[in-house]
Amino acid sequence: MPEAITVKRQRSQIWSHIRQKWLDETPEESVRQEYLCTLVNEYGYSPQQMDEEARLPGKRGNKHARADFVIWRTAEEKKQGKTALIVVECKADNVAIDQNTYDQGANYANNERAKFFVAHNRRSTRFFRVDLEKRAPNYSEVKDIPHANASDKEIETLLSQLKPFEGKEFADLLHQCHNIIRNNEHLDPAAAFDEIAKILFIKVWVERRLKERKERKNLFTVNFLQSQISKSPINSLFEETKEAYRADKIFENDERINLRPATVEAIVQKLESYNLSETSEDVKGIAFERFLGGTFRGEIGQFFTPRPVVEFIVQMLDPKEGELICDPASGSGGFLIRCFEILRERIAAEVDADYRGFCEEIDKKRGLSKAEKAKRKRQKDKERVALLDPVSDPDASANRRMNSRIWKLSNLCIYGTDANDRMARTSKMNMIMHGDGHGGVHHHNGLLNVNGIFEGRFHVIATNPPFGAVVQSGNVVLRSDYTVSETARSRYNNQYGDAYNNAVARVEAAEGKPILSLFKLPRSKSIKTELLFIERCLDLLIPGGRLGIVLPEGIFNNPSLAFVREFTEDRAFLRAVVSLPQETFTSSGASVKCSVLLLEKFTEEDAARFDKTRIDALAEITTKHQPEVEVTHARIEQAMAEAKEKKDRATLTSLRKELSDFDKQIAETIAKESRVLLKRRFDYPVFLYEAEKVGISATGEPDLNELYPNDRVPPGIDKTCLELYRNFREDPQPFFVEGPAA
Repeated sequence: MPEAITVKRQRSQIWSHIRQKWLDETPEESVRQEYLCTLVNEYGYSPQQMDEEARLPGKRGNKHARADFVIWRTAEEKKQGKTALIVVECKADNVAIDQNTYDQGANYANNERAKFFVAHNRRSTRFFRVDLEKRAPNYSEVKDIPHANASDKEIETLLSQLKPFEGKEFADLLHQCHNIIRNNEHLDPAAAFDEIAKILFIKVWVERRLKERKERKNLFTVNFLQSQISKSPINSLFEETKEAYRADKIFENDERINLRPATVEAIVQKLESYNLSETSEDVKGIAFERFLGGTFRGEIGQFFTPRPVVEFIVQMLDPKEGELICDPASGSGGFLIRCFEILRERIAAEVDADYRGFCEEIDKKRGLSKAEKAKRKRQKDKERVALLDPVSDPDASANRRMNSRIWKLSNLCIYGTDANDRMARTSKMNMIMHGDGHGGVHHHNGLLNVNGIFEGRFHVIATNPPFGAVVQSGNVVLRSDYTVSETARSRYNNQYGDAYNNAVARVEAAEGKPILSLFKLPRSKSIKTELLFIERCLDLLIPGGRLGIVLPEGIFNNPSLAFVREFTEDRAFLRAVVSLPQETFTSSGASVKCSVLLLEKFTEEDAARFDKTRIDALAEITTKHQPEVEVTHARIEQAMAEAKEKKDRATLTSLRKELSDFDKQIAETIAKESRVLLKRRFDYPVFLYEAEKVGISATGEPDLNELYPNDRVPPGIDKTCLELYRNFREDPQPFFVEGPAA
């Protein structure tokens, strides 16, 4: 094993252990020299068996190809001019490790006749084998590269251990673990899922600690568990994991992993060789959702909104950086995750573009020395890294956290809650798999104020509320519904101020009273949950906020629910209604036909204009019917006076009923006509669309998708629903589009 090396810096330079000289420290050079330390200290390669900025056979464009590192089996083979074993391509952090990088690395490896290549920056490290007996493309991802002391047999084993960690593979792996628990412990699917969720949390925590603290000892292995003398090594790790996630209240204090050691070891053995932190968020996320859907189909499938529907609603809402986003019935977290992903991608693209532009401008400055240019690029790169750092370390300084746009997105902008404790935990796990943003997700009744979720706070709400359930007068507010620890209360008070205290006070004042007492919409002692969530979502929005919600189509056309439609129209602009096919939610265990409703809550100015229009319309219609009211009242009152004189009680009773019936009928007529006049005077265009293909079949398989631009748009569709909607908002003209042929 060679002597360990460290990164050496002086002023604006960094030391190259291979070239044995000081170099200007650019961001690219920093990545390269840091990874050299990994190759020496962790893989055991000596600088003498490596070359840096190595010229390779063949050309790249008009220049000779140069690899960041070329590594030989031994220093002697390097001296003899033999072909190398590994080629390493390093990129600055602002350069994505993507298909272009893989193709470049493979090209270099083919030129050198090397069996492995590595694509690396601080964000990602990917390992590949190259089949030199095949024509390009001739490379496949593998689990790792060989260490310096690897035997020929070990190298051949690595070459055979492919690691195309795709979504299906990960989903299958999770299913295998799930089945181990069910078969060994005889638990039902939901209880088995709870146990695997705990173990996954441990794995995520161990990998995070390895990465952040630069620890090399992996605790998530069968060997580690078997080497411990404690009665339950996995629960010792679980206690540390619970402490790391204590603020998120994912686990109860007394919660344990309730599996026998043999079961735990079988699961750990399945998972230990995979590095979740190095697997792309999209792969992990899709796999986790596939695993969830397969495990719970028909059981709690209603918590899973199909990905194409999620994508469509989020694209329609178009969330922006800095906006607060909420799902008060978050289920598996699909809407929150997609909002987080889109905004993270935008932030990264913007920050990286700014950095590239800065470097281009610096390179144009003739008065700066090469060293000074490198210094300025390095400083700008530090700023770039700080902006994109997710800062998952709980001990990080407040300044470091607040400098990070990704941290602010993850911790200050994404909020969700679900009344089902299993789904709240699942949502957090799902978000962690997608790259985090789970801190604002809670186990709580979404109809009540808690933590950062309260009225008048959110710019964007995307949700698919539970259907069919009923909130009754017997469902009362309990102290446990709003009570949090003093530590949490103090934290929320500092973060949200009086708005939070007032929000909690409203719930406290309703303790012991029906939850319905907090809402205006209910007309009786019970109401369907989805109707109550319409009011809740509108309350949560700021003036001008946007709501995308999935609702049963009966709400849009059932005469008995006209009061719900009017309640909504009185508070928000109806921007779009998109009808979904009957089979959209069949694979999730639901058969109800739904539509997507897009609302934009009135601003204060909009509300004032609407109220004035409503008052004026009511006054005008009331005045219109006033003569009829006066004549009818005069006639009936005269008849009533005569009946009293004659002491004709039967006639008097009949006249009183006639007057009551007239007043009721005229009030209904005035309300109906004034509503028609109001809608005519407060008129605006509404986008209506009936979709036939929405990306998912009745069995849950991928299908044609006309909702938004994608690679499965049906033949004959020139513009997708999303594109039509955006055109409509720019120029709201009536149109008719014939859907795809059946």
